[in-house]
Amino acid sequence: MIISFVILGLEDYFLTINYAFENAISNRQLLFNAIVGIHLVLDASHPVQDLSIVNFASHHLKHIIMSKITETLAKLEFAQIGWVVPDIHATVKFLEQSLRIEFPKVGRYNAEELKIKYFGKVVPSDGLTTQTYNGGTFIELIQPLSGHSLFHDYLAKYPSGGVQHLAFRLPVSGFDQVINEISEQGYPIIGEVDHPIARMKFFDTYKTLGVATEIMGITPEGWKALGQMEKPA
Repeated sequence: MIISFVILGLEDYFLTINYAFENAISNRQLLFNAIVGIHLVLDASHPVQDLSIVNFASHHLKHIIMSKITETLAKLEFAQIGWVVPDIHATVKFLEQSLRIEFPKVGRYNAEELKIKYFGKVVPSDGLTTQTYNGGTFIELIQPLSGHSLFHDYLAKYPSGGVQHLAFRLPVSGFDQVINEISEQGYPIIGEVDHPIARMKFFDTYKTLGVATEIMGITPEGWKALGQMEKPA
């Protein structure tokens, strides 16, 4: 039989396949062939009447894509929720009053000084930030100001702000292995910074997880600094 790709109503299926290819899941060609072979071994004389098989293929592919990244993240320690906001002072006031927590003084950051990379290059940008430790997790607030960054991109898309990334940490000795593993799954790096206390990379996992993913490789000096930050006030 000939597998026909000129079948009315398969637009959703093609979108699903494109989604898999964009995310470069492992053995994607093999997976594509398997799903087509099982569900769409049809010729032009057998048009699809029931698109439930298309929906099944879509669901199956997306499940596999998510499973790959979640398996990787499950091996790491969840460390931080990163909120990008349009007014950091208003957000601090609200969270302090509603959650009864205290944030350190808001500080200003500069991408060129910290050598923060945006899509592989240090691009001029700055903003305001603060973070606190609460309930076993850091809450980071970021208000982008001038320039371009992944935080500016998020606020441009969501002017009211929101949770832009989730961060996971591990000792810096295992950092490169995890970075390579996520990269091989097809997720592009959209931001990165090397700091004396940690190496950090941000991945574009928006389509799969709804947020970006930050991986932090903590140095020995970093663990000491985090220990101080995690102590009760």
